[in-house]
Amino acid sequence: MLRRGLMFVVAALVLIAALATPAAAAPGDPTAPPDEGTGNLTLGDKLDSANTEWLQAQATLEASKKRQAELEQQMASMEKELEPIRASVNVIAAAAYRTGGNIRLTAALITTDSAEQFMDRIVLVNTIAQYNDRQIARLTKLQADLAGAKQAIDDEVAKQQAQANIQAKKKQDAEAALAKMKGKADGYVSVNSPLANPAPRNADGTWPKENCIIDDPTTTGCITPRMLHAAQEARKAGFTHFYSCFRPSGPYEHPKGRACDFAADSDGFGGVATGASKTYGTNLAAFFVKNASSLGVLYVIWFRQVWTPAAGWHAYSGGNGDPSSDHTNHVHLSVL
Repeated sequence: MLRRGLMFVVAALVLIAALATPAAAAPGDPTAPPDEGTGNLTLGDKLDSANTEWLQAQATLEASKKRQAELEQQMASMEKELEPIRASVNVIAAAAYRTGGNIRLTAALITTDSAEQFMDRIVLVNTIAQYNDRQIARLTKLQADLAGAKQAIDDEVAKQQAQANIQAKKKQDAEAALAKMKGKADGYVSVNSPLANPAPRNADGTWPKENCIIDDPTTTGCITPRMLHAAQEARKAGFTHFYSCFRPSGPYEHPKGRACDFAADSDGFGGVATGASKTYGTNLAAFFVKNASSLGVLYVIWFRQVWTPAAGWHAYSGGNGDPSSDHTNHVHLSVL
């Protein structure tokens, strides 16, 4: 009786475990998520870290250059306004020196012939004094604003240098992570790739941190808003083959909802892509690379090559030597 009870408990636990585990795809199912290999888990983490920081530095750099251009335009406008005001103040100073300033004005008031003439001269003298004060105040403010703008430009240049240093370091980190990958890397680029609509950014141009909060249209999992945007832009551009995004485990950004696999074949993940399927994958990879800045692309993997914003195209191997891990049957996209 005790033995039968123990067997019942074990069976129940097995059933619960089975229910808690996502159902595996049937063998040979072309829509099953591709096994991208486990030999590059560390590589994926390094690429994620290096390229995330590189992209944020690039965004800060672009925003700083835009701010610098605005400041330089303001400076040019202030310099233009400053010229006639400086000349006007110089005239005021020269006139005050030649006429003896307040002594001459006092004399002019004393030598008036009537009370009415005296009041007229009072008004005139007051008007001239107010005008002179305004011109001198404008000159002082403009000079201070100009100095402030010059300092702000210097600050932006220093910020740009700092971001460039970060990018150089992260480029080295990305290249070091890819150094073990041997083989030829021609890269996949096309000037004819369509343009994608940009994903939202922060007010300062940097990329906002996003969580896995959107229902994944390809699985029962979730993806980030930026990943959904990239997938939708690809489909708008005509790349409508089968794709799959969220996975509860595995390499790259799939468990974070920041990665999708786009099949080269129209109906699923087959063998090594050839002919029209390979052309489709090549064009899709080129589309993501061309629109990397607009979509927040972290890296693209296709046909034994990986592209990162920090290091460009490099040779790639998933470690298992099969179409899925070598990405010869699908394009992998990771976003920030």
